[in-house]
Amino acid sequence: MRRAIFVAPFGELSEPRVVATLAQRTEAAGFDGFFVWDHVAYRPPAERLADPWVTLSAVAMVTSRVLIGPLITPLPRRRIHQLARETVSVDRLSGGRLVLGVGIGSERTGEFDPERFGEEGDMRERARMLDEGLDQLVRYWDGAFQPRPVNGRIPVWVGGRWPRKKPVERAARWQGFFPVETETPDDVHAMREQLGEDFPIIVTNPAGVDPAPWFEAGATWCLTGFGPDPTVAEVERAIDAGP
Repeated sequence: MRRAIFVAPFGELSEPRVVATLAQRTEAAGFDGFFVWDHVAYRPPAERLADPWVTLSAVAMVTSRVLIGPLITPLPRRRIHQLARETVSVDRLSGGRLVLGVGIGSERTGEFDPERFGEEGDMRERARMLDEGLDQLVRYWDGAFQPRPVNGRIPVWVGGRWPRKKPVERAARWQGFFPVETETPDDVHAMREQLGEDFPIIVTNPAGVDPAPWFEAGATWCLTGFGPDPTVAEVERAIDAGP
């Protein structure tokens, strides 16, 4: 049973130094992880966004124990060779504490706008690109690029909207499932039946939600999230309340 803080580096948190300070406070409070959203754009009113990799580099420098990572990085938006360098660099900077959350990208945030960014808009094609990108990424981690990750490979958590079948099947081939729109602990129980007793399942709830029913249903991680308009004060309150 593991607890983490999960923030969008938007608005007040769009300054990497601010996020790093919150991560340091999170570790001191006894949490197990600190994770950030990965977006280059978001729907209004969110306008100020920080780059997740620069932010995670700052986080890595001021922490020593918590797991860190992006939840989630849309691989179809990324150049895989560049992502391989970014992931390994942050992994080594953190001493092997990076987890990579991946997905096809949301159709609801406006981020995948073919006219604005020249990126693939078709969801099926993005799913294909995600699987192909993961295979390429592993080849880089396995030695096509040097240096390699600290522990050989970086754990991959696959995101997807529950109860869609394909994301669960994809997640089962990797190291964790990060379900979007998980409504009740009963959902987690159903995931557990599909993924097996020990497979990592990572859920997010707002601050103040009792994690006990979620752990009892089979969640491995319970993350405290704050939505797309976080404030420093509310994140600090959740951290100070403890895991």
